[in-house]
Amino acid sequence: MIARFVTVSAAVLLFIGCGASRGSVAYAQDQTPVPSEAPAGNAAGSSESQALPIAAAGASASAAPAGAPESAPRAAAPAPAAIAVDPRTFRIGPEDVLDIYVRNDRELSRPSVPVRPDGKISLPLVNDVQAAGLTTDELRLQLMQEFKRFFENPEVSVGLREMHSFKVSVQGNVRMPGQYEVKSEQTVLDLIARAQGFNEFADKGSIRVLRRATGKPESIKFNYNGAKDGREGANFPVRPGDIVIVD
Repeated sequence: MIARFVTVSAAVLLFIGCGASRGSVAYAQDQTPVPSEAPAGNAAGSSESQALPIAAAGASASAAPAGAPESAPRAAAPAPAAIAVDPRTFRIGPEDVLDIYVRNDRELSRPSVPVRPDGKISLPLVNDVQAAGLTTDELRLQLMQEFKRFFENPEVSVGLREMHSFKVSVQGNVRMPGQYEVKSEQTVLDLIARAQGFNEFADKGSIRVLRRATGKPESIKFNYNGAKDGREGANFPVRPGDIVIVD
């Protein structure tokens, strides 16, 4: 009897011990922190999120020029004003550009009229008109006479927009001999300076200006020392077609 009781008690204890053992194992398994999928995903996501802004910034920087709005087109430059010249003395030449206006008649008015190589200009109604060799006042009066054939009391104005016919040659012992356009009043010293001055062979005491004033060539001696010293009249203005020669 006692032996049977001991046997049964041992069996019960063994059963309880096994159950407790299984329960403790299950509890341990339940309490063991298993890395969840969410943190793993967040970790990967944080790594990507740190890389993406850099890539995005690079993409933005590289794409900015292509995607940037085009700069607004520049406004057209205003037409240059007519050049101030003495209408009594300046004579129009080939390649000059004129502004011609007929009062109250926009169709006949013509800005930027070029003087052709043959010295003529082309205008409505009057066709070809000789302009080279005339002053702006003389051309204005001539155009008024031409337009009188078509309507009464025409009022015409002539202005010089671009001056290209006023050219002066500098030749001889200067550093850059050649032909130079003159846009405003300039003197012989100005033209020598534009030719980069004298070379090592120049004779400053032998400078002359060839000028064709009345159809006959004229040689004018230039006093360099007097011009440098500011002597009155020594450094005279050049005229269209002059040739400055430095021996």
